[in-house]
Amino acid sequence: MEMVAELTRNTLVVLHIVGLASLFGGWLTQMKAMANKAAKIVPAMIHGAWTALITGVALVGVAEWRIALGANFEVDHTKIAVKSILAAVILTLVMVYRKKESVATPVFGTIGLLTLTNIVLAVFW
Repeated sequence: MEMVAELTRNTLVVLHIVGLASLFGGWLTQMKAMANKAAKIVPAMIHGAWTALITGVALVGVAEWRIALGANFEVDHTKIAVKSILAAVILTLVMVYRKKESVATPVFGTIGLLTLTNIVLAVFW
């Protein structure tokens, strides 16, 4: 059972990274448009935001499952709460502005900044 849990975790980590890459990569493709006040939410950002949030929640569930199987670590629930709030705000902004012809520069910049912040928290916290 531990091997199944580890395989599930690794698969979710790959999907989580793909989701974040899609979200941040989609944001980066609009940098030039943002300078011209014409940035828009591209489909990669929508799919990436959903993928990152769903796989992040699933990763927490798998971590708790692994602990129940006897793994020797603890889940940092404070970190998970902070990252989940950031992911929820990012997803909300992406979904609210997805059908707009263009997104205001401060809003679009906030999406990128929060995404980058979430990545930095994952690595350094």
